[in-house]
Amino acid sequence: MNDVETRGNVCRSLSESAFVGRRQEVAEIRRLLATHRLVTVTGTAGVGKTRLALHTVPRLARTYPDGVHVVQLAGVHDASLVPLAVIEALNVQDTSGRSPLQSLVDRLKDRELLLVLDNCEHLADACARFAETLLDETARLRILATSRHRLGLAGEHVLDIRPLPTPVPGEPLPPKPALEYPSLALFVERAAVALPGFVLTADNQDTVTALCHRLDGLPLAIELAAARLRSLGARQLLDRLDRRYRLLAGDEGALPRHRTLQAAVDWSYELCTPQEKAVWARAAVFAGGFDLDAAEKVCTGPVLTRDEVTEAVAGLVDKSLLVRDGDAVVARYRMLESIRQYGIDKLREEGAGAEEEVRSRVRDLCLSLVEEHDRRWFGPDQPQLARRIHVEMDNIRSVLESCLSRPDEVQAGLRLAGHLWFFWFGCGALVEGRYWLERLLGAAAEPTRARARALWTLALLLLASGDPAGGLARAEESHELALRLGEEAEAAHTYFSRGGAHLLRGEYDRARAVYEEALSRPPVEGELMSLVGFKYVELAFVLTQHGEYDRAIALCEEFRRVCLAQGEQWIHSYLLRVLALAEWSRGDRSSAGVHALGCLRLKRAVGDVLGIAMTLELLAAAGAQGGEGRRAAVLLGASWRVWQDTNSFVPGSASHGSVRSVAEKHARRLLGESLFESAYQEGLRLSSDEAAAYALGERKPPGRSTLDSRLTRRETEVAELIAEGLTNQQIADRLVVALRTAEGHVERIFRKLGLTSRSQVAVWAEGRRATQARAHADANGVPP
Repeated sequence: MNDVETRGNVCRSLSESAFVGRRQEVAEIRRLLATHRLVTVTGTAGVGKTRLALHTVPRLARTYPDGVHVVQLAGVHDASLVPLAVIEALNVQDTSGRSPLQSLVDRLKDRELLLVLDNCEHLADACARFAETLLDETARLRILATSRHRLGLAGEHVLDIRPLPTPVPGEPLPPKPALEYPSLALFVERAAVALPGFVLTADNQDTVTALCHRLDGLPLAIELAAARLRSLGARQLLDRLDRRYRLLAGDEGALPRHRTLQAAVDWSYELCTPQEKAVWARAAVFAGGFDLDAAEKVCTGPVLTRDEVTEAVAGLVDKSLLVRDGDAVVARYRMLESIRQYGIDKLREEGAGAEEEVRSRVRDLCLSLVEEHDRRWFGPDQPQLARRIHVEMDNIRSVLESCLSRPDEVQAGLRLAGHLWFFWFGCGALVEGRYWLERLLGAAAEPTRARARALWTLALLLLASGDPAGGLARAEESHELALRLGEEAEAAHTYFSRGGAHLLRGEYDRARAVYEEALSRPPVEGELMSLVGFKYVELAFVLTQHGEYDRAIALCEEFRRVCLAQGEQWIHSYLLRVLALAEWSRGDRSSAGVHALGCLRLKRAVGDVLGIAMTLELLAAAGAQGGEGRRAAVLLGASWRVWQDTNSFVPGSASHGSVRSVAEKHARRLLGESLFESAYQEGLRLSSDEAAAYALGERKPPGRSTLDSRLTRRETEVAELIAEGLTNQQIADRLVVALRTAEGHVERIFRKLGLTSRSQVAVWAEGRRATQARAHADANGVPP
């Protein structure tokens, strides 16, 4: 995720619609985040906490070099899932096998970013513990949280959001009241959507004022009321709202603003059609968003036809009870949390079995979706399929959580988690995949096909995390169980992980025996073509290690034809890499470079970060041996950053081979130590996407001028003082600033220049002065 991109474009849809006023609050959030590491935006339900936060964060993007990342927690209901939701939002691909929280700490410890935790109130204790750990274990991370209540941590600064200012009924209004009172402006904006042409006039402004006052200036309540102008006049709205409010006034346990929102939501519910009420209650079960097809499958029943569901969804959008996300091609819908919880309450009023029945439909819907994507994975739609799973993860997590809580549902959970193998393994979701599979397998020991698949799926994730012993044990258990059950396809699926465990140990002969046996048998009915392809990939790799380049190349070309015929990219990328490796190993650098670049394009398309790193190293080796020392050093630095970011075991594994060491040896020989380190540091500053673009010739090579320009004038001045040998305290005294300010400048200089010591800064400063002297000499025609 880059900067303020969020799942479902929620940030954009909220910040661009119905945001009125709050200029002072936006400025205050920015001010507080400049001086506090934890800021919590609090306020009653419906006051606009989320909308305010998401309106503010795009204005903060440039402040944080490592981005602003939004994590929406409304769809997360298990406290243990908070770190997983953050991992997904930050696209953390960790292969270390550590806990989700530790993976995050390792990834964020040196990053300067803003983490936005939205809707923390139902997970307040978990969010507080999570935030406390991250803030304690990192140096430059800042957190912006939204919650109905403060998190209660030391150092937390709370900004309590009040309702929008509203005029007092009966008092004289200024000439342009909507400009003075944001509550009126919001009502007019939303009313104009419901009733095009609506404006505030002398005839209706007193009624609108009374409405906004009755609604306590709560943005959500105002939007719900304004949406009704399509069918009612403003005076009718006020009369009906007054009656509803009087009914609730006797509830002494509710705070006034809670009663206001309750009245507005109750009243909106009463004005819905029976079909809209039914869809509201049933669609509330979706933990995340949903599309129209999902709504029809979950809500259709004896009293609701598909057409009626479609009409009800449109009606709920018109009434501001559903928020439309997505794009012009595929619309998605979601409910604000207070609206969703109201719908759940209404569903429970229908009887004990109503909620269970609807949740079972959501479970079946997720199972159907995942199994279909599993079947289609070997084909041309892999990037789209992966994106769809990302979009549905809140719903999938909710289903898995429910399955774990009920013994009679655990097998369904195993099916769901097992059929997600392509997502866990192929899209970098190793941490979350292990989380669910280990718990589900521990909860259900029955010998079933679902267990066999879940076991070999877990084996893949363990191997990808550098645990060949654990991976082999799960793969062997899966193989034995599948044979006992007569499930030939599941037994065949274990070859990849069984052979892979031997590869990771450097046991090439044993790995070869497994893969030779696998390829000696034709694919069985139901066997996944992706895993058939991996047999070719891994055997070709082993053959390359044994020096049998011609056969390795032939195997790659054989299955490449299958991939090309199907438009498949993921397995094809692996085949291209091994093909390039075999060609490079036998001295054909030209062919190796062509196929490695083709591999890199596919790796980038499918989001295979580890594959990008391995391919960058291969390109570095081919380039260094061809005399491109600087390019090789940059690519080696970029690949090493990926290994660091993912806590990967790969560079030190027996199966990694000698590609990196050969590339580094040749590049150092070509450049010398100083130039090699300089180019290597430049590569370390590139993200995987930037490195791929550089390798593919889509962006200019990183250079000193670009890097130097990232320092501010004051940071350049501090760098020169570091080069003079001054300590941080001496720098503070020289510049007449606080010690902490000087320390902050030094930290940013190290980060921006990718340096780790003051002596390196001194070398950089000397080089900068020499560059400036040469530029001056060139400009004046004299020797420097």
